[in-house]
Amino acid sequence: MSSKFDATPAAAPLRRNSTARSQALFERALEVMPGGSTRATIFMHPHPPYAAHGQGSRIVDVDGNVIVDFTNNFFSAIHGHANPAIVAAVAETAARGISFGLPTEVEVDLAEHICARAPALETIRFSNSGSEAVLSAIKAARAYTGRPAIAKIEGAYHGSYDHVEVSLDSRPGDWGDGAPAGTKYARGTPDAVLGDTVVIPFNDPVAAVRLLEAHGDRLAALLIDPLPSRVGLVPASREFVAAIRETTRRLGIVLVVDEIICFRLSHAGAHPLWDLEPDLVTLGKIIGGGLPIGAVAGRRDIMAMFDVRPGKAAVPHGGTFTANPVTMAAGLASLRQLDAAAYDRLNGLGDRLRRGLADAIGRAGMPAQVTGMGSMFRIHPHDRPVSDYRSSYPTDAEKALMARLHPWLLEAGYLLTPNLSGALSTPMTEADVDGLAETVGEGFAWAARDRAAA
Repeated sequence: MSSKFDATPAAAPLRRNSTARSQALFERALEVMPGGSTRATIFMHPHPPYAAHGQGSRIVDVDGNVIVDFTNNFFSAIHGHANPAIVAAVAETAARGISFGLPTEVEVDLAEHICARAPALETIRFSNSGSEAVLSAIKAARAYTGRPAIAKIEGAYHGSYDHVEVSLDSRPGDWGDGAPAGTKYARGTPDAVLGDTVVIPFNDPVAAVRLLEAHGDRLAALLIDPLPSRVGLVPASREFVAAIRETTRRLGIVLVVDEIICFRLSHAGAHPLWDLEPDLVTLGKIIGGGLPIGAVAGRRDIMAMFDVRPGKAAVPHGGTFTANPVTMAAGLASLRQLDAAAYDRLNGLGDRLRRGLADAIGRAGMPAQVTGMGSMFRIHPHDRPVSDYRSSYPTDAEKALMARLHPWLLEAGYLLTPNLSGALSTPMTEADVDGLAETVGEGFAWAARDRAAA
């Protein structure tokens, strides 16, 4: 199947040979893991395919099916799978020791490399995940300002921490006509969390400024992702960004720019593309070369909250596996390959894919659209203008359509996230993106025919 698939990426869907081994693994997993896995984001009905190995832009599952990977482990594997330079760096480093109770030189190397990419990244501190990086940034902002509360964008994802999960999946019944309501994401979240989290609408500078001013004396930080994946993957407007930067600076609120995903937009990250001056930046995903990582970087005076030299840091932060040399080496090998030319090529492929998707969807005659920027994209099963979380929120019928298209595309050999978003990797070619666009068009045409027959 592999050679046939690779030779005809834009051809009609190539259905998977079998799913028997994946099904058997899932049944085993159900006996030892709640829900069959330790990652809610990878579940799909009736079970996910289990990866056996990957190379470049392809994954081969345990049943021998070849899949073109447009999730890239949720936007983190920017060089795809088994990148030779990263594999070599991991092997060479691991042979000298996997982790120590001491710092290593490669930790300094990676820190220097990242900080050199943008002036706003004055100093940096590593962690083991993006969620931990966000948590650390919030703790530093609280220590620096002496304030307890934070603000965040409605619907925006910033990891698995109670305060940043507020309003993550708010529904139309929660919205009302006033300010966005803070809603709990996980059952059991304390009521106090809602009281210390202010939710502001995306791309509404007037409402955002009003809410920040109303709560400014309590707010330690405002978190913003300028291209938030769960808020429709639409960019923040320049008016919105300028308004919140001026307001947070005036009110003494630490502005935390979450670039855990969108650091892949350019060599210097996302904030320079918006002429945005962050106080802190959270990082993750591509800076780890495929291994677990997170980081918070930014202003030297705020980052000093982590400094242990006075005897006790204002924000003590450890972590047994933080900055382990294998991850540091993988991250350095990954970032060294991402020069300006690599970003230009990858972002150009992203432009080509979004154009191709729009053309294919148009030919299918279904109401749908594509958003995104750089090497990222999201397919919406409607044609309403998308500017924020609410305008991107799908109806029940649209959710049902996505729930049908996602497995249909997987059967055709293309892996996207369940909300039909994805990201490109450097091994991808024009044939890969053209193949996805053509197949998505076929999927919408199939859905249109199926709807007409019903």
